[in-house]
Amino acid sequence: MCAVDHHEHDHSAHHRLRHLLTPHSHDTADKVDNALESSREGLRALWISLAGLGVTAGLQALIVALSGSVALLGDTVHNVADALTAVPLAIAFWLGRRAATRAYTYGYGRAEDLAGVLIVAVIAASAVTSAWFAVDRLLDPRTVTHLPWVAAAGLVGFAGNEVVARYRITVGRRIGSAALVADGLHARTDGFTSLAVVLAAGGAWLGWSWADPAIGLAITVAIILVLKDAAREVYHRLMDRVDPALVDQAERALRSITGIRGVSGLRLRWIGHHLHAEAGIVVDARLSLMAAHEIAADAEHQLTHRVPRLTGATVHVDPDSHPGDDHHSALSHGRRERLTTLP
Repeated sequence: MCAVDHHEHDHSAHHRLRHLLTPHSHDTADKVDNALESSREGLRALWISLAGLGVTAGLQALIVALSGSVALLGDTVHNVADALTAVPLAIAFWLGRRAATRAYTYGYGRAEDLAGVLIVAVIAASAVTSAWFAVDRLLDPRTVTHLPWVAAAGLVGFAGNEVVARYRITVGRRIGSAALVADGLHARTDGFTSLAVVLAAGGAWLGWSWADPAIGLAITVAIILVLKDAAREVYHRLMDRVDPALVDQAERALRSITGIRGVSGLRLRWIGHHLHAEAGIVVDARLSLMAAHEIAADAEHQLTHRVPRLTGATVHVDPDSHPGDDHHSALSHGRRERLTTLP
């Protein structure tokens, strides 16, 4: 009986030591696989939607060639130029897949936030441009020609941009990319611009000379509302805001783990479209270092499984005799003083 107990104790100690020295394969490989897969999904969404916008621009270019409308040519060029905001976002996704370095210890995920800022700036420029042209047409009305072609091109542009917008927003929310959501909202503003062309053509057909600038101003208001949503998404990421429900979910996950007597200093932050967690846990002060480490490793593992899009966690262990952060400074000073008094 004693031999069996001794064997089981050795096996348990060996297992714990191996876990301490070598990370669990599920904790490393699966986290990396999930991170890479979401980046691949983001890139796939960008390229598919960019192809969709290319088809839309191609159809508009065909209509331009058939109608000879200079105004339609300008709208087509504008849509093509705006579609190219997918390029910096694709670069950001590519950078986000690179491994962390000694200089960029958290990796390159924040490149997505920079791309998001650029996209918000482009949406703001679209709003200013739309308002400028609307006021210009209000002060200097012009006759809209090639009405059937103008309406056809506008419908094509609106449909293509709205499909792309829905696709990018859906994928962006699924993988947690605020920048991809912002780019989807940007595509929606281009769709609004094309819709304005259709409505203006209808107004011109009815003989309403004021319809073109009035609709342009209305579309400007719609773009500003979209800008507000996109700017809020990106601003929240820049300020490290997370959904409080995710914090509650992470805290519940930690408190449900056997051996954890308290949770403190729980923080979540986005790095690109992935979450990273930091937390302090309180355990029995009488536990061995190995046993406390096992609980911390279990806490990290459970967080990555039970909190959506969380791929990394750092867990600090405190004994229940000294819970929280307040005692750290006193402990450090006390230890330093003891070391200096040693012979």
